[in-house]
Amino acid sequence: MLSSPTTALTPVTRVESAPEPTKQRDSFFDNAKYLAIVLVAMGHAWEPLRSDSRTVTALYTLVYAFHMPAFIVISGYFSRGFDASPEKIKRLITGVVVPYVVFETAYTLFTRWTDNVPDRPVSLLDPLYLTWFLAALFIWRLTTPLWKSVRRPLPLALGIAALATLSPSIGSDLDLQRTLQFLPYFVLGLCLKPEHFRLVRRRAARVLAVPVFACALAMAYWAVPRMDYAWFFHRASAQELGVPAWYGPLMTLALFGCSLTLVACFLAWVPGRRTWFTALGAGTLYGYLLHGFVVQAANHWHWSRLDWTHRPLGAIAVTLIAGAVVTALCTPPVRRVFRCVMEPTMAWAFRRDPNAEGARARAGMG
Repeated sequence: MLSSPTTALTPVTRVESAPEPTKQRDSFFDNAKYLAIVLVAMGHAWEPLRSDSRTVTALYTLVYAFHMPAFIVISGYFSRGFDASPEKIKRLITGVVVPYVVFETAYTLFTRWTDNVPDRPVSLLDPLYLTWFLAALFIWRLTTPLWKSVRRPLPLALGIAALATLSPSIGSDLDLQRTLQFLPYFVLGLCLKPEHFRLVRRRAARVLAVPVFACALAMAYWAVPRMDYAWFFHRASAQELGVPAWYGPLMTLALFGCSLTLVACFLAWVPGRRTWFTALGAGTLYGYLLHGFVVQAANHWHWSRLDWTHRPLGAIAVTLIAGAVVTALCTPPVRRVFRCVMEPTMAWAFRRDPNAEGARARAGMG
């Protein structure tokens, strides 16, 4: 993922002399979202290089173990205020549904050329490539009131994810298999509080994260010929991965524990201060959705057939290029160009909410 289009805001106190509350972004979460989207782009760049390098495959496996869980946990954390009110539904439509429709259509048309499939149909029920995250985010956020009302939301979500691994018949509509298997990370985000993030930002956590990540990388290297890293994609049932069905629930719990440990280590290293890339954290959804076109075009031109890309320095260069491209796509100029489809206002499509307008007026008079 990705990142949630919902603005990451810290609690603010109304200042009597100000006409409106001042909203401030939390640098920590913007930094985390930016670093996670860079890892997403690097992971996509490594895909064509996996077959020739055990080291690249190990790094790919390690990154896929935590980069989307980190995005989804943060998305859940900033979805805690979703209450299905008219204003929140409007933001869900303009910030998730509209981009999904636009990019699902755009990717279908674009991959007709890159994949040489001229008759590929446009289907809003079968998310293509990166758009699965928007479809999943729509479902997760729409069900937020349910998760906030049950007594044990996380065990329930884990149970649903485990059952999904037993059900190859779920099908591909809205990529429901992946939506259900990633659900516990979103629900966990809903359950987290600011103090939980402060725990992983302590110096002790940062120090402990070093040996944990080192061990995880060593395990990933060992597991390359022994384990199917497709488990970390969370998009197939156990039977579809060629193992007995009972593996599914066990792997659900094992992967959840593994991914959360790595997410905690990743967050421990995220700087909490404002950095040169902090502002880019507000544009991670842009970088996520737009970099896919670059990846698809590059694959169409078979960049990975160049000999130099399979050498160590070549793999490093490809990694740096991927990071630079996605960084550029998160910048304000790019966001201004694509805001009309990523964050449309669509005032013409919605009724005015007199209660919301009255609240804004009272806040201004305060």
